[in-house]
Amino acid sequence: MPLIIPKKYKRKLLTETTEIAIKQIKEKFQTALAEALKLRRVTAPLFVEAGTGINDDLNGTEHAVGFTIDAMDGRRAEVVHSLAKWKRAKLAAYDIAPGFGIYTDMNAIRTFEDLDNLHSLYVDQWDWEKTIAEADRNLDYLKKTVREIYGAIKRIEDIIFKIYPHITPTLPDEITFIHSQELLDRYPDLTPRQREAEAAKKYGAVFIIGIGDRLSDGEPHDGRAPDYDDWSTPNADGYNGLNGDIILWNRVLGIPFEISSMGIRVSPESLARQLKIRGCEERAQLAFHRALLAGEYPSSIGGGIGQSRLCMFILQKAHIGEVQASIWPHDQIELCHQAGIDLL
Repeated sequence: MPLIIPKKYKRKLLTETTEIAIKQIKEKFQTALAEALKLRRVTAPLFVEAGTGINDDLNGTEHAVGFTIDAMDGRRAEVVHSLAKWKRAKLAAYDIAPGFGIYTDMNAIRTFEDLDNLHSLYVDQWDWEKTIAEADRNLDYLKKTVREIYGAIKRIEDIIFKIYPHITPTLPDEITFIHSQELLDRYPDLTPRQREAEAAKKYGAVFIIGIGDRLSDGEPHDGRAPDYDDWSTPNADGYNGLNGDIILWNRVLGIPFEISSMGIRVSPESLARQLKIRGCEERAQLAFHRALLAGEYPSSIGGGIGQSRLCMFILQKAHIGEVQASIWPHDQIELCHQAGIDLL
């Protein structure tokens, strides 16, 4: 995505006040999320051992930052991409009952990102995971959970408005659900991102169901690794997928704004099916995958919610660098500064 410089951009808060507001959002949102989903906080790793299958593979093409461990005979570790699979193993290790779960602060380094208004080398998000009953592996439960998360986001938007009344709320009262195949049917001549823009602009907040499986045009709406979200199981509406993305309409930038990727996790059956679809059946021999196929992990639902992205959206900032400290190209820093967008 090219860098967007909004016309007549005016920041709503000075840098010093922004830092205070970031703290307020992060503290209050994780409390609201934990209460809504019945989660408790756990400590998470910054890196995991390579070759175990525990790291998130994202779209399956990205390379993790890695290093060797001298004290372990040179064995290799990787900085996490996310904690999608690690969390599910923790649910089993802690024997967490259905209806309850965990959340944690996830920090990652993604060197492959294009650096723009939304994308940074540094990724920070709340990763969460919840044990569910086998009977809850359905679209209704997924939608119920999305509404609970969206409700927590709305509450934070209202709290910030009460503290800073010139930052007026922009989100609709309800989030709209739409399957990626429905989007393709509506807008067959548009790219997936353009379809997202049309839906997000129309509704204000949407949950796009079914990310990863091929649609009627032979292409997926977007990439998704085959070993955490369940994107190949038919749902109640006749489409595939028990996963999706929460996308908001960003009025400052005039673009769709992904705030969360989440879903009901793969069962042993859907894991085997999705590995075959992606042509990576050899992953079934990795430690995480062997345990899942053997039924050692509980059914679960989980996802990630961008911390800096939430702060950026709620505070109506034009660049993620206004709410997080990272590294940016010098020409981007200068262009932003000229437009009144000062990066931390």
